[in-house]
Amino acid sequence: MRIKERKKLSQEELSFKADLHRTYIGMIEHAEKNITLSNIEKIANALEISIDNLPKFDNGK
Repeated sequence: MRIKERKKLSQEELSFKADLHRTYIGMIEHAEKNITLSNIEKIANALEISIDNLPKFDNGK
């Protein structure tokens, strides 16, 4: 289960807490948008977790 779902947050709630647009959150979740380090930090803070606890993804490189 994803962190966002475990914390029972909707895209709208997460976007509000992270001060990011809801559609941007959706695009990140669907791997349609690259994310900056500053936005990773905003999302981690909104989820109340360390950046180290965010899932790690291998983009095939």
